[in-house]
Amino acid sequence: MSFIAPLGDGVRRVARAPMVLVGAMMLTVAVALPPGLLLRDGLQTALREEPGAGGPAAGCIPLHWWRFSNAVYPVDGLPCAAGLSGTGVPTADLRVLLDGEGPDPALAAVVVAYLAAWTLFSAGAIDRYARNRPTRGAGFFAACGVYGPRLLRLALIAGLVYWTLFRMVHPWAVGAPPPGDGMTATGLLRHLGFGLLLALVGLVFDYARVRAVVEDRRSVIGALLAGWRFVRRHPASCVGLYAANGMVLAAVIGVYAAAAPAVSTVIPTWGGLLAGQVYVVAHLAGKLLFHATETSWFQSRLAHAGYVAAPAPVWPESASAEALGRLSG
Repeated sequence: MSFIAPLGDGVRRVARAPMVLVGAMMLTVAVALPPGLLLRDGLQTALREEPGAGGPAAGCIPLHWWRFSNAVYPVDGLPCAAGLSGTGVPTADLRVLLDGEGPDPALAAVVVAYLAAWTLFSAGAIDRYARNRPTRGAGFFAACGVYGPRLLRLALIAGLVYWTLFRMVHPWAVGAPPPGDGMTATGLLRHLGFGLLLALVGLVFDYARVRAVVEDRRSVIGALLAGWRFVRRHPASCVGLYAANGMVLAAVIGVYAAAAPAVSTVIPTWGGLLAGQVYVVAHLAGKLLFHATETSWFQSRLAHAGYVAAPAPVWPESASAEALGRLSG
């Protein structure tokens, strides 16, 4: 199928840019670690001050860290393997989100900060994958500075669209949640339809980001319309590539969800911590794969030497050499 080639090319582009993955990991740790430590310390203090308090495990307290898993941390500050490796699938929290209820304010603030930082970072990542050659730190952060504000404006539009979908379309399309924990077949189909609508919106915004960076579009509205036109002209391949990327990411999550209980009981505490970090790296690689494959697919359809084809390597690779190349061209 036509999306197989860009999928393989995207995997190669991610593999050839390991420092982008390292930067994504550092960004995630920088944003997630401080609030995670503060939240853990606050819960430990509350547990010590409450007489007779106890948790599901001896010496541990329950903690929903970013609602990703039912994590537990010991009172003495050393992490439990089950807590850092992750044990559960947040189906209840996902259902609450889909039913239109907002997250906690502290959680929302951390998520918004991470999304803003990731949006700036993704500008450099898309530029790196589009060039398909090393851009060094100066080139990467220059791309973040040039394209990042545009992607932030695009993210604001995306946030408004998603807010409209959840506040207005979701109650009409899905209806009231059924009593209890059960879900009817009709309700499942409605949730599936709404999820497909969200995926379509995300697909259009993905290609809008690619076109804003690769084509150096200054108008985010123009980039959004261009992204929609590209998806409309290549619907099967765009959807197939998006689904393939989604299956890769789902496979990473599924493997980890299946292995986490065994990791938490078999591997010692710090081994569980290491396994959790391996999962984080694999998850980030799956997210970056979306950028790489969609950039590759767009370039394979519309690339020409004027604006989207990767520049020929120049020796020595430096900002001065690139500037001279642009002047001579």
